[in-house]
Amino acid sequence: MRIKIGLKCVETGDINYTTTKNSKTMTEKYETKKYSPRLKKHTTHKEVKLKS
Repeated sequence: MRIKIGLKCVETGDINYTTTKNSKTMTEKYETKKYSPRLKKHTTHKEVKLKS
């Protein structure tokens, strides 16, 4: 079962990206470095739930 997640910037608090993940195989929170348009640099983004 795939669920929709948002990727929220830890520095600005903006949800800049959305993606899906398999909740059975990836049980831990997703975290990655992505580009933040407001800061114009790469920052850490963490998983948050989206309203569906």
